[in-house]
Amino acid sequence: MRRFFQSAALLPFALATAAYAQPETAEPAPLAELVEQVDIPYQTFTLPNGLTVLVNTDRKSPVVGVTTYYRVGSKNEPKGKTGFAHLYEHLFFGGSENVENFDVPLEGAGSTSTNGSTWYDRTNYVETVPTGALDLALFMESDRMGHLLGAVTQDKLDKQRGVVQNEKRLGDNQPYGLAEYLTGDALFPVGHPYRHSTIGSMADLDAATLTDVRKWFTDNYGPNNAILALSGDIDVATARPLVEKWFGDIPAGPKVVMPVSPVVTLDAPKREVIADQVPVTRIYKVWSGPGLNDPASPALAAGMSVLGGLSSSRLDNILVRDEQLAVEVTAYALQFEDASFLQAQVDVKPGVDPAVAEKRLDEVIAQLVKDGPSADELLRAATRSVSSQIGALEMVGGMSGKGATLAEGLLYSGNPAQYKADLEATARLTPTGVQSALQQWLGRPSYTLVVEPGERTLDGATLGGWSDDGNEVAPPPDAKTPAPAIAVGAPRKMPPVAPVAELTFPKVQHAMLSNGIPVTLATRTAIPKVSVSLDFDAGYAADGSARAGTQSLMMDLLEEGTTSRSAVDIAEEQERLGASINTGTSLDKSSVTMTALTANLAPSLALMADIARHPKFADEDVARVRDQRLAEIQQQQAAPTSLAQRALRPLVYGTAHPYGSVGSAGKSSVIEALTPGILSQAHNTWLRPDLARITVVGNITMDMLVPLLEQAFGTWQVPSAPAPAKNLDIAVPAAKQRMVVIDRPNSPQSMIMMAHVLPITGTTPDMESLDLANQVIGDGFLSRLNLDLREEKGWTYYAYSSLTENEGPSMVTAYSPVQTDKTGDAIKAMIANMKAFPGEKGVNEVELQRVTDGNIRGLPNSFQTNSQVLGAITGNQNLGRPDDYYSRLPAIYGAIDAQAIDAAAAKYLQPDNMIIVVVGDRKQIDSQLAGLGIPIEYHDASEF
Repeated sequence: MRRFFQSAALLPFALATAAYAQPETAEPAPLAELVEQVDIPYQTFTLPNGLTVLVNTDRKSPVVGVTTYYRVGSKNEPKGKTGFAHLYEHLFFGGSENVENFDVPLEGAGSTSTNGSTWYDRTNYVETVPTGALDLALFMESDRMGHLLGAVTQDKLDKQRGVVQNEKRLGDNQPYGLAEYLTGDALFPVGHPYRHSTIGSMADLDAATLTDVRKWFTDNYGPNNAILALSGDIDVATARPLVEKWFGDIPAGPKVVMPVSPVVTLDAPKREVIADQVPVTRIYKVWSGPGLNDPASPALAAGMSVLGGLSSSRLDNILVRDEQLAVEVTAYALQFEDASFLQAQVDVKPGVDPAVAEKRLDEVIAQLVKDGPSADELLRAATRSVSSQIGALEMVGGMSGKGATLAEGLLYSGNPAQYKADLEATARLTPTGVQSALQQWLGRPSYTLVVEPGERTLDGATLGGWSDDGNEVAPPPDAKTPAPAIAVGAPRKMPPVAPVAELTFPKVQHAMLSNGIPVTLATRTAIPKVSVSLDFDAGYAADGSARAGTQSLMMDLLEEGTTSRSAVDIAEEQERLGASINTGTSLDKSSVTMTALTANLAPSLALMADIARHPKFADEDVARVRDQRLAEIQQQQAAPTSLAQRALRPLVYGTAHPYGSVGSAGKSSVIEALTPGILSQAHNTWLRPDLARITVVGNITMDMLVPLLEQAFGTWQVPSAPAPAKNLDIAVPAAKQRMVVIDRPNSPQSMIMMAHVLPITGTTPDMESLDLANQVIGDGFLSRLNLDLREEKGWTYYAYSSLTENEGPSMVTAYSPVQTDKTGDAIKAMIANMKAFPGEKGVNEVELQRVTDGNIRGLPNSFQTNSQVLGAITGNQNLGRPDDYYSRLPAIYGAIDAQAIDAAAAKYLQPDNMIIVVVGDRKQIDSQLAGLGIPIEYHDASEF
């Protein structure tokens, strides 16, 4: 949805490119000036069949974002048909009358972000393709718009039904995973379009018939109910004949009538308390609100940001920092076309009476509603929002690219340039206006949901539909009655992919500060922003198992106060500057990163340097953040995926190796013992100039940059003590196959993770061959694991594998959340797929073309944003690769043949010595696992 204060999705625009001179003053650039620069130029035309086409020309990369919106979502679903819009989205990828599998030709052509999504108001489909593949992409989209039904079979319906039901199980299986269902049920009456969830109910999904889904297509997927947005290396003169060629003969469909979605006000406050397998009590306060075109919507979004969206929000400052009643808070306005959810939530600090926390939450909300925000709070909220949009201007396609922004403006507001009106309205907001909107909408009765630790008694399978109490008779399941055959038209020929432009990676420059800190810069002028990464050779590998969590807690505390600034000062200053500064740890690096407006770079760097160099580690801050971290660890131990991840590294690497810790969050026993003195010592030991490197990407030159960095970091002197070093050569345990089972009762899915250590690092000569072999087996939608477990068997929402790129030994992991009754069979299938590659089934021609030519063609898509370029440069630095590595990569991929890929799979990807971690309900899975013939150990979640 298109709203700027929502943290769920940042929506991009285009910006008139300008080179910004660094101002001498440290004052932030005026908000109105920033808003004026945001622009997405577009042209539009409409075909006789009603298809509306939007075209945005952006020549910075030789790619085109293809974005298709259909004006149909879950709010269009009648009783007994919940989940249909989303189920059909899945079917839309299953092939058409002239294309067997949409992803194969698109990925082979270099497409990225090939995906679709469904929500209340719409269904969309996206791909970003090299310019030479635009003809192919338009053919594909037109073939499934106008030539689909003949390829929709009972077999495809059954398989995708299973996939969608496992997607539902995946969400339901998370801590607090049932809250969304209860919120919709409480706020809206039965039959209201926004009441039931988009995922729907299990019963309705079971009842979907082939006739039903065919009717959904013919009723809703006509060109007159669609918007096609093309953004990037394209213009109207080129686009119009291509669109007419492929879409012009598709007949218009019936006019879609939108359901009535009235704004609803509760008669009285509602309150509900449920138990769930959660570590801390969470309190939700939710109101229904107006649709996104209501005049009050920008003010409500800003008000909720002031309440709990900003780092310096009211809830953060009062409930977390000052009174320490909560470990985490948030508030936001989730705005849709005809309604919104105005929500605040609080995770109560362990040991605090939830009633006390809830009372204080109510008081903070009431105070904001009564008095409204201050002018400074509102300015900070608006500046942060506008800065986020400028930072998101770089993407042409994808779920939140410029094409999506234009399409949503037209779809919901009748104006592709609605983003301009929204930004201008944001800049014009006043405290009085926000106060009035909050009083109007938050002054109404709310719904309170309290989720307490305990045994879950609600069943997610029964939730998500229209039913008021869950006791209504379910619709009959699909009888699989044969449906009449669909007449198929004359075959359409798939167009070839035209030559694709080569990757042009930005020029990388180097300098050094007077204290020896190396500086790397790639200048990019697409937007007036700069991304900065200050990296230290530390990471959570610097802790090992014995001190697990020390490094990351120290890094977290950098933002909690310096010798001259409080945590609130730091948060507020970032928001005024439109900057975003984050601290954290990866396996090998501890980093302070920042995105900043070029116009505000000098004061932003000064703030960044103060955070990195002069942390205070005050007793009260350490105690508070330590308690938050302990709660975070409890949350990880309660969630299936993160629990499996915590268990994996100690088992695979062994606790003696620096990589053998439970992850950056660390162990509770270590965190509890950390003091300001210990953290200060860790800071002084690891965060020092001779372990540092600064990398910058964005709209600035080296001549402008170095003086600013000298001012911020040049006086930082190297300490007299020798620099520490990590010993990554410690031996890891001998690899052998075994299974570790962690009981998680009442789980509708089991999380499976399989891994072993590889005798390679990122610079191993055959690393690229291994990377391509991994793409064949598990890295991507078309990988063998995903096609088998998800698309063929329907047992999971995803099955993937991944390779780590480390300074030390790497790790390969295969993983999938599978429905509980298929746990044992899924492990067998994963092992069988990996064993068969390459012995019984070497890489085939289609796979080889996809992972070689497809990757080469897709490289220009991979570096549209400053952050993507920054990640590539820092990755090269960490792994000792040359600056021009990505420019060389097409030639490297082009030289890799099937034999090399098969050899890498045989050498590195065999499952015989993998450790298998399973998080699931032992009552349901023990008998399945016993027959696998793999040694089994049983562990408790608290051990990891």
